[in-house]
Amino acid sequence: MTMMTREEIDRGLEENRQAPNGAARNAHAEALVSAAEAGGDAALFRTALDNLITAYLYSAESSKMLVPFARLLQEYDKDPGAFSSWEAHSLFWQFKWVATAIGDSPEIPLESAAGWLEEMERRYRLAGYSERPVREAEMWLAHATGDDERADRALAAWLAAERDDMSDCHACELNSQGQYAVLRGDDARAMEHWQPVLAGERTCAEEPHRVLATSLLPLLRLGRLEEARSHHLRGYRLARGNESLLPSVGKHIEFCALSGNESRGLEILAEHAAHVAPLPNVDDRMAFHGGILVLLRRLKELGYGDSPAVPYEGTPRTVSELYDVLYAGSLDIARRFDARNGTTRVSDRFLARIGREPLAEVLPLGVRSAPLPAQGATGARAAGVPVAAGAAVKPSPAAADGSGLGELVDRARRARDTGHPSADGLWAEVAVRTAALPEGEVDPLLAADVADSRALAAARTGAADAAELLEAARDGYRALGQAERAALAELRLASAAAQAGAAPERIRELLAVALRAAEALDAGEPLRERRIALAELASLRVESYLRSLEDGRGEGHGHADEHRHGPDHGHDHGHGELAAGLTAFIADHAEALPDLAAEAEEMLGRIALSQGDPERAVELLAAAARRSVAADRPWEAVEPLALRAGLLMQLGRPEEGEEAARAGVEHAAEVTDAETQGAVRLTLAEILLHRAEAAEAAEHALTAAHWFDLAGLSADGGAQARLLLSRAYARAGRHADAAEVLQSTLPDLLEHGEGQAVAAREFLGDLLRQLNEPRAAAEQFLLAAEVAKGWEDARPQAGLAHSAADQLSEARLDEEAVAAYERALELYRATGGAPVAEVRILRSLAWLGLRGEITDAQVAQARSRMAEAAAVLDAALAADPQAEALRYELAQTWHQLAQVLDRRVTSSEESDDEEAAQAEKALLEALRLEEIELVERAAALYAELGPDHLGSLVESVQFAAWTEQELGREEAGAARMTALIEKLRAQGAPPAVVDRAEYTLRHLTS
Repeated sequence: MTMMTREEIDRGLEENRQAPNGAARNAHAEALVSAAEAGGDAALFRTALDNLITAYLYSAESSKMLVPFARLLQEYDKDPGAFSSWEAHSLFWQFKWVATAIGDSPEIPLESAAGWLEEMERRYRLAGYSERPVREAEMWLAHATGDDERADRALAAWLAAERDDMSDCHACELNSQGQYAVLRGDDARAMEHWQPVLAGERTCAEEPHRVLATSLLPLLRLGRLEEARSHHLRGYRLARGNESLLPSVGKHIEFCALSGNESRGLEILAEHAAHVAPLPNVDDRMAFHGGILVLLRRLKELGYGDSPAVPYEGTPRTVSELYDVLYAGSLDIARRFDARNGTTRVSDRFLARIGREPLAEVLPLGVRSAPLPAQGATGARAAGVPVAAGAAVKPSPAAADGSGLGELVDRARRARDTGHPSADGLWAEVAVRTAALPEGEVDPLLAADVADSRALAAARTGAADAAELLEAARDGYRALGQAERAALAELRLASAAAQAGAAPERIRELLAVALRAAEALDAGEPLRERRIALAELASLRVESYLRSLEDGRGEGHGHADEHRHGPDHGHDHGHGELAAGLTAFIADHAEALPDLAAEAEEMLGRIALSQGDPERAVELLAAAARRSVAADRPWEAVEPLALRAGLLMQLGRPEEGEEAARAGVEHAAEVTDAETQGAVRLTLAEILLHRAEAAEAAEHALTAAHWFDLAGLSADGGAQARLLLSRAYARAGRHADAAEVLQSTLPDLLEHGEGQAVAAREFLGDLLRQLNEPRAAAEQFLLAAEVAKGWEDARPQAGLAHSAADQLSEARLDEEAVAAYERALELYRATGGAPVAEVRILRSLAWLGLRGEITDAQVAQARSRMAEAAAVLDAALAADPQAEALRYELAQTWHQLAQVLDRRVTSSEESDDEEAAQAEKALLEALRLEEIELVERAAALYAELGPDHLGSLVESVQFAAWTEQELGREEAGAARMTALIEKLRAQGAPPAVVDRAEYTLRHLTS
């Protein structure tokens, strides 16, 4: 094998430092150590060992660092003087990593672990370092062995010891302190420790990543659900795919399992399927697999034990199979720790962890997750229905108490007779209970009622046997002498026929039969008037639909029940006659049957809207809602209020819209239809976001998304709710949360038309830009631009190409950035009217050309780009000389051209050739003089533009003053700043601006 040269090893080490963490990086680092050792260069060998230790640390093989560290320590003991101060510091710093690795390795005897700790303490003392890291290591070792008194003493000594160069960063220390508090049962204290890390005041390479994950369960236990949700969204984004953070990934999986988000947990598990195999670091393995086991146990309890999980060591596994293999492996590790430590603490904690019960039945996370497969439904809990964002589910009334069948039937009948939304659920439970009774023990009327509820459910879903079931229900009631119930079944038969697309004459015939059945009821029947009114209202509703079919205005037989919410907005369809009929119906029944009058009034409102009269629609919808509430049916006010709220927003009356939407949400408390719940909350969320109430808008959008998921509308209403949720999070500065939510629903949004696809990708690109992920941001902008390519208006494509170019430049992908800038420039010029965008692109291209080594050719090209930008602005200003935006861009162009020339000046190198040196000196002087001229012109324009541009004015004069000093004209530079300061004071400029100018003057004259 060919021996590597020193240059090749150096280059390999540099590449290895930049490589992604993981086994591949580790293998390369190991090869470099071997190559360096073979070459005999001791210094290079030490560097390679140091690199290998670091590579191991940030991977799943961190326990392997013991061997290279021991070798590096031997090198130090042989010749301490050969180590530079940085190398010696690094060696002692790694002692802390090794102390952790030893504690995490059950195969290392406890005596050896204690010996390493003593050695660390001895060496730190001799080197003059604080005992602070030693005491932290002692605390964790004592805790693992069950010596809590010693652990507490070590904690106190750790916190009391001084911080020095060997102390862990503040973020890591706070993480450890919080973890210890959790283990001692003090979640609130842990959150206090972690607050500076979570707030971004203390960070490092793996913080707040780890703290975000570790805080999840304490937050759930403390009832701080919104924070827990946010920490999951932010934290998983940071930990995803990071091999050294697999224990944190396990905590996110566990959190999902204990918050009613098992499907999300499965998705995370699938994303990390390649890492489920045994990890070399057994402590990390137990931590990662422990979180997975919590999820798998929950899935087994919910009836999904036979469902596929992820493969393990190349073999497909079901949930139960994977649970068994991971449980056995993890418990074995825990017992190995116990055997070493002389205590059962590790296995006790492991068993307690995987046996944890859920901490929230359903905590909506906002992200889109595929629902669990239907085959587990027999053992699964009922779908979670949040009563508020972040709340748990509301149990069904029947499940909430232990009433007998008789009382349950009474409640179901009352709910049915009053139209309460709980009726369907109650009858479903009655059906289950009666089915369990021996044959012949069910009361005939109860059997008829159960059959009626089944028939109604079939009719609502358009089942093929709906008519047959309704006829059977009708006949059953007739046989029992329940004429009023039979009359209602007749009406339902007519509605089912219309819904199924029956011929108009057949529908009219069934409606006539229903009306006659109602009119034939005994005069003393309390429900006679209601049954007649229901038949009349149904006839009014359906008749306009039938006439549209007969007149050829419809598109064939369709869903006649759609006409409950008003006829097609695009045609008259006899609206005048229908409106007259509805008006008469309201007048006839307003007092005796206010709920039916409210339904008619809502229909009138929808007709007014379809006829282009939104103001009348607003009034009618409000009246319909008031009637429903007055009739003790507030749930029927939800739809008219939601529609009214949206109309009021369109009419520019957001305050009234918010009031209507809030009333709708309030009245929806008893509504069981998930789509209705989602729709009214989405309406309120849209209004609140429009009114800059981002936090509350997010709360309602989150809940709306969950309701739409329950309705099976994740790709439709759910996608719109998540889009709005993302916008609300972004408005609140929660860009990571917004990006996670938006990325999860992006595939749905891409199916909602080109306009929304482009808007969604552009929004995601903006979020990724905010998160400093330029490559990913550029990808979204480019994909959006590709969709917009075929549009007649090229301006959106130009803007997207421009945004992509900015991000490609930020990612240092210069060739791709240049191509994107040039494409955007071409599009802007083709459409015209975008001089500011053109100029900014030209300036960006100028700066891109100056990356790397500065040559005269590059400077000339940049100068040419700047001159082109100035020419664009001159042409635009000729048409509009006072345009402030154009004048500012011109000042910026001159200012930046001066900076370009200064880049050439500062990159100049001395030449040994006297003639060349003199020529270079003359060139530099000329360039500096030109710089001064350019910034003077810029300063003059900034001054004309007024107070909003004082910062730019000060910057340009500062530039000129310092350039004067470089020319040896210190007094001239000081004079510039003095004159500026006097002008600023005379204008009453803000003190901060004046202070900035005075600071420059002091340094110029010092």
